[in-house]
Amino acid sequence: MFFRAKVGPTEVATAGGDPVTAPGAGPGTGTGTGTGKGTRSGAAASGEPPVPSGTEWYQQPLGTEPDSGPDTDDPASAPAPPRLTPAQAFDALYAYCAPTLVQQTYLLTGQRRLAREAVERAFQLAWHRWPEVAVDRDPAGWVRAAAHDYALSPWRRLDPRAFQHREPPPADPTGRALLTALLELPPPYRRTLLLYDGVGLDLPDTAAETEASTPAAAGRLLYARATVTARLPQAVAPDDLNRLLAALPSDVRPGPTKPLALRTRADLRARRWIHAAIAFTTLLLTTTALTLHTAPDHYEPPVPPGTPVQGIPPRAAPGPLSKTEQKLRAKLRSEATAGPERLHPEAH
Repeated sequence: MFFRAKVGPTEVATAGGDPVTAPGAGPGTGTGTGTGKGTRSGAAASGEPPVPSGTEWYQQPLGTEPDSGPDTDDPASAPAPPRLTPAQAFDALYAYCAPTLVQQTYLLTGQRRLAREAVERAFQLAWHRWPEVAVDRDPAGWVRAAAHDYALSPWRRLDPRAFQHREPPPADPTGRALLTALLELPPPYRRTLLLYDGVGLDLPDTAAETEASTPAAAGRLLYARATVTARLPQAVAPDDLNRLLAALPSDVRPGPTKPLALRTRADLRARRWIHAAIAFTTLLLTTTALTLHTAPDHYEPPVPPGTPVQGIPPRAAPGPLSKTEQKLRAKLRSEATAGPERLHPEAH
């Protein structure tokens, strides 16, 4: 089953040179989907340490093999695998996880384009936070959680591309009914069913990844199983859902994007965020300096509102002129406005 595969430890090197663990590429599979017995051929003859039960050994990527040392039965004296650079470790993680993650995300969304986009964005985020991902106990689980969160984000419903390009449903009636039943489940129930029956996580790990309690995850799982099996055209036991989930997205493959392109896009996105943060900080400092320069430097008390004065009669408006005032106005207008009469008024 392509879902039920464990990651074997491989020693890699971070940017600082400290050894960390990250998955390598599976031998003979291309996607790291071997079985629990996938040891390298001739391991015992070459003096390599035995593989513990239940753990897979993935050989180093890029076709590199450790130099064969002297034939000895002591596992401690066997040559250690060569350390990987951060870029090589990221490429190995992408080669191991990308095909499976695209198929898982397709079961969550029912859209190939969105599944590939979610996986690419998850790997870009992983490269952006590679010091954190490289030392994680399960780098593949870290990327899987990021891809699932991106694919099930509520903002994806606002993407107009989801309504422009409708993908045809699977041709198999059972697969078509299974995908329809999965997409009709609420996102938390759909993700719980995929993690438990598809990926093969146990119930506590499924509850932790879906951010729910173990009883809540168990209730979601039982409801999702009952709903999905009831919608299938033929009776299927809940334990057979893993087989159906593995066969449904078998033709879904990752896009042509290479790990180098993903790392380049992640670096470009990080630089854009840095430039945007610098521009925003510069604008904020400029606005603050301008505000401090133009703001008043002393306190100006506000002018209190006016209040009416009580006890004073209002001023009366002037009325019409009396006859005496009209005669005086006419006389003033008729007299000369210049001459000795204005300097030496006549005495009466």
